[in-house]
Amino acid sequence: MDTLLRIIIIGIPILLAITLHEAAHGYAALRYGDDTAKLMGRVSLNPLRHVDPIGTILIPGLLLLVGSPVLFGYAKPVPVNFSRLRNPRRDSVLVAGAGPATNILLAFISALLFHVLIFFPPTIVPLLHEMLTFSVLINVTLAVFNMLPVPPLDGGRVAVGLLPDSLALPLARLEPYGIFIIFGLILIPPFFGINVLAWLILHPIHLIIEFISLLAGLS
Repeated sequence: MDTLLRIIIIGIPILLAITLHEAAHGYAALRYGDDTAKLMGRVSLNPLRHVDPIGTILIPGLLLLVGSPVLFGYAKPVPVNFSRLRNPRRDSVLVAGAGPATNILLAFISALLFHVLIFFPPTIVPLLHEMLTFSVLINVTLAVFNMLPVPPLDGGRVAVGLLPDSLALPLARLEPYGIFIIFGLILIPPFFGINVLAWLILHPIHLIIEFISLLAGLS
C-alpha cells in the first residue's frame, strides 16, 4: 500500500505538470496561427496523447530511485510549424514560453490549495499535503529546467526568438545536439563531484518557491 501511495503522490502531479505543459504549447500555437498540433490531436488535456514512456515515466522514476537532487521529465514534444505563426519570431517566443508559464501557474494553484486542506478528513490530509508539496516542487522544477537556454528546451527557443541574428542563428544550430548537451550536463559532471544542473537551477527553484509561497499566503 505504501508503494501505491507513493505512486499516487508523485504520479498525479507529474502527469498534470507534463500534460498541461505540452497542451499549453499546442493551445498557444493554435492561438497564434498554427493548427499543426490540433490536426495531430495534440491540443488535448488527455495525458495519453502526451506521455512519453521514457521521458514521462522511466527518467523521472530513475532520478527518484537514485535520489537525484534534480527531478525532471518530458512528454512527446507538441509539433509546431513556426513558419505558420502569424509573427514567427515573436509568436515562437510566446509558444515556447507557454509551457513553463503554465507550470508556474500550476505551482501557484497548488500552493493556494493548501488553504483548503482544513476541510478534508484528518486521515487524508498528510497525503494531500505531500502531494501538493510535490506538485509545487515538480512544476517549478520543470519550468526552471525548461527555461535553460539550450535548444530544444523552451528557454533555447525563447532565446533564439529574442537574441539578434548574430547570436540566435548559432544557438539555433545547436538544436539537433541539444539533448546530448543536456544529458552530458546531467551524467558527466557528477563523476567529478560536480552537479552542473543542480548549481544552475536549484537556487532559482528555491527563490521561485519562496515567492509563490509568499503570494499564496503560506509564509
